[in-house]
Amino acid sequence: MKISLIIPCYNEEINIQKGVLDKIGNYTVKDDRFIEVIVVDDGSDDSSKTVIKDKYLKIYPKFKLLENSHQGKAFAILTGIKQAKGDYVIFSDIDLATPIEEADRLINEIKNGYQIIIGSRSSNRSGAPMMRKIMAFGTIIIRNMIIGLHGIKDTQCGFKLFEKKAALNIIDRLLVFHNKRKAEGSSVSAGFDIEFLFLATRLGYKIKETLVDWRHVETKHVNFFKDVIESFKDIFMIKYNELTGRYK
Repeated sequence: MKISLIIPCYNEEINIQKGVLDKIGNYTVKDDRFIEVIVVDDGSDDSSKTVIKDKYLKIYPKFKLLENSHQGKAFAILTGIKQAKGDYVIFSDIDLATPIEEADRLINEIKNGYQIIIGSRSSNRSGAPMMRKIMAFGTIIIRNMIIGLHGIKDTQCGFKLFEKKAALNIIDRLLVFHNKRKAEGSSVSAGFDIEFLFLATRLGYKIKETLVDWRHVETKHVNFFKDVIESFKDIFMIKYNELTGRYK
């Protein structure tokens, strides 16, 4: 089994100072399942890239740095998937709200024949601000009403595993998240996960949702109103594409 671990990064100097990359490096360095850790920088304008180049690429031989122009988290993940050398890819948010050790829970489901395994947070989202909980609940209701995905409770947990072959097939069919899409400021791109899983279900891939430990980590990258509007817009675009037959 060969796994590529993908870490999207945008202005993450504070999290890097907290030692998140040390935790990731120490977890993967002697684990033969992981052949590479791909940090994909999304056009950071702080010290993130410099610290990664000057420190982490030197002490962790599995680490690689890819540099994107700023397009948002989704495109950082897409870049990582396309460049990955593993048979499977895992992506994790750099804040490690889901501890990196939880990767074992996802990996253990591969033997059961699942091609897409997604981490799922507990419904009470312990520690999360009320506005975050409202945003999550509202997105689920709108998502289920407009495009379905009733069998999946948590599409937005930043901790997922894909069979690379399946992921590339799905990526080729994405319409909402195309190469010309641009981002301004932080963009968590919630609609990416939804479109990806929407297409995965329609292509017949075996999907497993598995509970993972999660704790709220305060972040400047989540903007309640901006992210809600962006997510709803993407959901309606997915429905439009479905109704007009563009996904065929």
